[in-house]
Amino acid sequence: MRGMYRFGPSAGAIALAAALWCLLASGPAAAMTAQEAFADGNRLFRDDLYWAALLRYRQAGEAGLDTPLLHFNTGVAHYRARQYDRARSELLRAAQSPGLRVLSQYNLGLTTYAAGNTDEALDWFRQARDQEENPSIRRLAIEAISRILSARQAADRPDAVVASVSAGRKLGEFSLAARVGFGADDNVYRTPDQDYIDYSDPNLPLITPDPTSGAFIPLDLRARYQINTYEHESFFGEYRLDGRYYQDKNLDNANDFSHELRIGSQYFRGDETRSTSVYSAFSIAKHDEIYFDPVDGIAWTVNGEPVEDRMNYVRYGPELSIRRAYERLSIGLRVKGQMWDYADTKVLPQYDHELFLLGINTQYRFTEKTLLRLVVEDYTRRYGERPSFDLDGQQLVTNDPVRYDYLDVGLLARQRITPDMWAGLGYTWSSRGDAFQGYNDYTRDEFRFEYHWSPGPRFALDLEGYYRSYDFPNAFAFNNPVAGPKTLETAGGLLRLAYRMTRHLSLTAEAEYRGTSSTDIRIGYERKRYSLGVTWQQ
Repeated sequence: MRGMYRFGPSAGAIALAAALWCLLASGPAAAMTAQEAFADGNRLFRDDLYWAALLRYRQAGEAGLDTPLLHFNTGVAHYRARQYDRARSELLRAAQSPGLRVLSQYNLGLTTYAAGNTDEALDWFRQARDQEENPSIRRLAIEAISRILSARQAADRPDAVVASVSAGRKLGEFSLAARVGFGADDNVYRTPDQDYIDYSDPNLPLITPDPTSGAFIPLDLRARYQINTYEHESFFGEYRLDGRYYQDKNLDNANDFSHELRIGSQYFRGDETRSTSVYSAFSIAKHDEIYFDPVDGIAWTVNGEPVEDRMNYVRYGPELSIRRAYERLSIGLRVKGQMWDYADTKVLPQYDHELFLLGINTQYRFTEKTLLRLVVEDYTRRYGERPSFDLDGQQLVTNDPVRYDYLDVGLLARQRITPDMWAGLGYTWSSRGDAFQGYNDYTRDEFRFEYHWSPGPRFALDLEGYYRSYDFPNAFAFNNPVAGPKTLETAGGLLRLAYRMTRHLSLTAEAEYRGTSSTDIRIGYERKRYSLGVTWQQ
């Protein structure tokens, strides 16, 4: 790492500036002799006399000074003296302090890379990259990651590739994350929460739902292999399994799972003031669930024919996103096209459709702690067989296939409250146009809240919440004019706690709520889910 990253204005100056500032701000927190030894150690460090600085830092510790700042500066001095194991030990202690965590993570990356532990160095640099309280360190971490990955690249000529392999240098990197746990669900089938008359049935029966609860196992597996062939561009393949399996055999109809495979490339090039990133991928996904009656969870049949596979689908297509970032402003473009191929149940129209999306986004950072993001997306879903509704609520097979055109305009404001805490507020206005006669037109207002707190390198808390209100100018509840206009409101929240026990293993807990209220009572329900699990990440 020596000569690869400047430990001057970019890192060494940051370390000593932090040290001097904290020293002046802290006042006489320890004995004077300890403070004098510490101050003299800082002076010797500035004069590049690292061994002498270490001696003074040790004297300060022996005189009673025991602060995260002392451990941090001691770690930096050990790094400069090429005592990497000792540097790592001191910096790990300094990283326990919220005020020094980000600086310590970056310097741990420098130290472990210099010691030859490239994978651990990448892990520390990525933690420094993924924070938002210190943009300068974030930019330096991005540059460090880029240079490490570039150093791993394989040259274009075949003989050079052979030479790289024989020299033992990695041509790619593999990452794996898996989460498994145990959870409880108080409304397995999203059963309506009140009795109602079913106006969609000519017999107008009285329905008396009874929500079912049950235990489930959440599964989440992600694997990725990245080939770092060129200096600024990498190629990757990744796979994800996401599922939920209920323990009671009587609740098998509630099981659902998805598989997704992505193959693509990433390009990144930047410095401390600007960067360009391009992401392109082709994805194919398969989703399986049972099409059941939410009142009792029994799989649907039509005229004696099973249609339980109706909601199973395969979707595939390309996507592209481009982002250009400057010191305060960033601008992005997103394009996506997908085919959604649903299972053919023969007795009911299929949900097969095409999706086309075009979006732009921009973000402006007013200060290091405040940013505002604007996202505008225009997209359409065009169905092949599913017939549209007339304005009187009838879905005749002779009607045109459904085409919905959407427009979303969203604003998100984020504010960092402390180095360990930030909060965000968002608003999105959406509209959907039903291209046939406008029966299923709606406008939607969404309000969103997000909160993050990480008081130390091992613990993180995330809280999200939203409220959505839909306005249907033409639709009826139960698609029946007798039932009156259709209304819909939804609200939800997610609380996630994570505790990092080791470098690879974390303990996670989640609590999730979702509630829906509508004049079409068939779709009104409340649901709470809780889970506790472990996550292993390589």
